[in-house]
Parts: sequence; structure tokens; C-alpha cells
Amino acid sequence: MQHRAGINKMTKTQKKLWIGLVIMALISPLGIILPELLNSGDAWGEWGTDTLEKLLGYVPDGLKKYAEFWKAPVPDYNLGGEESSMAVQVISYIASGLIGILAIAFVIYLISKVVMKHG
Repeated sequence: MQHRAGINKMTKTQKKLWIGLVIMALISPLGIILPELLNSGDAWGEWGTDTLEKLLGYVPDGLKKYAEFWKAPVPDYNLGGEESSMAVQVISYIASGLIGILAIAFVIYLISKVVMKHG
């Protein structure tokens, strides 16, 4: 019985993991703040097909074919729309990060429950 009670207790390593994940969510707005401050355009790797066309001179066929396949639930992680203030964008980035962390944690929790039940 003593072993079972310890399962629900969060370990020191798990606490550090959660703290690290929250810190990463809190600093995620640097991805929009720094490009804005440095006037460097889009965050690296977050290019649409139009930006890729400018950077590469073409858009790879596979990317062109599937570019419209997936539409993000919250485009650009921005809850306020394209013309929102930097403050709204920062809050949106943090909220998106925290929601993503919680969603993944929930899925892992569900998977672990299924594995523990059948294992």
C-alpha cells in the first residue's frame, strides 16, 4: 500500500520539469519580440509559402501541395487577430504555450492510465 501512495506524489524531477515547461511558455514571446526589435521579419522557420518563394526563389512541390491542408486553430498563436497590439500577441503566445503543455500532459496522462490498466 505504501508504494501506491507514492505514485500520486510529484517527484522533485517532475517539479523541475513542470517549472522548466512553464518558464519556456513564459519566454516564448521572445520569438515575436526579438524579430520585431531587430526588424528581422518572421521568426526563423515560421515562413509561409510566400516568404519561402522570396527566400528560395521557388516553393517545393510537396509543400505547395499540402500548404493549405492544415489550418491552425489560432493562426500565428494570436488571439487578437492580425492587427492586435504587441501586448495581446505576448499574452496570446504565453496562453498558447500553456494550453499546449496542458494538452500534451493530459494526453500523456490518459495514455499512462490505459497502459497501467492493461499492463
